[in-house]
Amino acid sequence: MRIEGKRVVVTGGAGFIGSHVVDLLLDKGNHVLIVDNFSTGKEANIQHHEGNPRFTVARADVRDLAAMVQLAQGADVILHLAAACLRLSLYDPETVHQVNSTGSLNMCRAALENQVQRFVYISSSESYGTANTVPMREDHSLNPTTVYGASKLAGEAYTGAFWHTYGLPIIIIRPFNTYGPREHYEGPSAEVIPRFVLRTMAGLPVIIFGDGTQARDFTWVGDTARGIVMAAECDALVGECVNVARGEQVSIQELSSIVQASLKRTDLEPIYVPQGRPGDVYRHFADISKASRLMGFEPAVGIREGVTRYIDWVRDQNIDAGQWAIQDPAMNWQTQ
Repeated sequence: MRIEGKRVVVTGGAGFIGSHVVDLLLDKGNHVLIVDNFSTGKEANIQHHEGNPRFTVARADVRDLAAMVQLAQGADVILHLAAACLRLSLYDPETVHQVNSTGSLNMCRAALENQVQRFVYISSSESYGTANTVPMREDHSLNPTTVYGASKLAGEAYTGAFWHTYGLPIIIIRPFNTYGPREHYEGPSAEVIPRFVLRTMAGLPVIIFGDGTQARDFTWVGDTARGIVMAAECDALVGECVNVARGEQVSIQELSSIVQASLKRTDLEPIYVPQGRPGDVYRHFADISKASRLMGFEPAVGIREGVTRYIDWVRDQNIDAGQWAIQDPAMNWQTQ
């Protein structure tokens, strides 16, 4: 299925990954409706599309079933990315459950009622929990360690059930740790690479929770967005799930060294905090052979190049790293 000239609904389309997906969809000549409540999405992420007649924004919440059914009318494809983040789940699990689990059920219902040609659910590598074997294939055990991971897995279960019960043509995508321009750097949504970069730019040592040997499969946002669109177009993936990732593990210690070297601040010794984040997975490392085999996906940007690109983007934004550091809570998973 070629997603070109289609009517596409993107939930969470003003968010970090969602806005990059929207960029690609518009480049392919689609008519895109963003559905976002702007709790974490930003108008700045999508303002460059203002005036495009094929671009529309609806301020709405995926927890509102009636609104979702109405907004999905006439859609050919739904890409469901809207989600509440992992760290929010550590102090507000109910909201994360409602947005991620009930919101996903609502989107399945809206897709079925409107007979969309394809429903694509963007899950998370957090559905796996920590790695038992590596690299992690799609048939790896599913043992999430946080309410966020559990809620994303619930969304997968609902999506799969709509395929098996109603024949809704679905695809489930599990992205791994995505980073790059527009990534959140403030509040509970802030991720490790932006925080490491901004602390280092402010002349402060990075803070590592745990011993730093925990590893992630960091994936450049352009690769993730491209992988999502490629998967959405792949007929062989209907009824299936697929990893989208770099396919390389990087420890948090190594990441801190890469950031410091990129900013020429190797004099800053990291601060280690023995107390790790609650529910933190120890290791994520994706097997991307299924994505390569079925849709020809190959990541293009490695971690060192990606960190350099991200630093360049941060500098272009004129972010006051010193002021950010004053306001940034070290443990951004605690009640705000």
